[in-house]
Amino acid sequence: MKHEGIEEQYVIDDFSSKDTWRIFRIMAEFVEGFETLSRVPPGVAIFGSARALPGSDAYIKAEATASLLARNGYSIITGGGPGVMEGANKGASEAGATSVGLNIELPFEQKPNTYANKLLNFRYFFVRKVMFVKYSIAFVILPGGFGTLDEFFEAITLIQTRKIKPFPVILVGREYWKGLLGWIGDTLVREKMVGAEDLEMLKSVDTPEEVLYWVQESKIRNGSQNVSTPTI
Repeated sequence: MKHEGIEEQYVIDDFSSKDTWRIFRIMAEFVEGFETLSRVPPGVAIFGSARALPGSDAYIKAEATASLLARNGYSIITGGGPGVMEGANKGASEAGATSVGLNIELPFEQKPNTYANKLLNFRYFFVRKVMFVKYSIAFVILPGGFGTLDEFFEAITLIQTRKIKPFPVILVGREYWKGLLGWIGDTLVREKMVGAEDLEMLKSVDTPEEVLYWVQESKIRNGSQNVSTPTI
């Protein structure tokens, strides 16, 4: 049985069932994103579950991490929604930094949080992904589900294949991520699906201070002239 109107939520079908003028909407999303984010200070992207409640460990850690990064001169970029994203945007905005939300239109769950002082709305995931990669100097990955894993694997795939310059991919919560990292380190390396050297791009931490360390270390290693002195 077909559900009335259900086809409208599947964006990829637009190209086969509707007019090709939709390409102009895609172009408009790229243009607006480039124009807005090109004026934002160096950004750290923070990812994590939209389902994390205020007061939860993931929410608190996102807020503290974003606040610390913000006080050291970084803007914060999130998916603009609730949960970990809200916590990160809150930490950045309350620290007086640029707090960016790249919101995606979804049929459920995702609504913009009120702490992003720069908000962009996207219909197309692939346009939004380009914005994250182009305007972030590090990815910070807090506990999350499929969407968080998608951003994580996208980043390390682009780095591994040298489609983008390497930047830190920092997993926050050693206990949460140890199963995934163990599988990657054991099964994938043992079966020669990835090289042991590929694991060097991943950092596993527990505290905001460790996140700041790896972000700063990367800037120093890459010869940046704008490395700020850490403020704890």
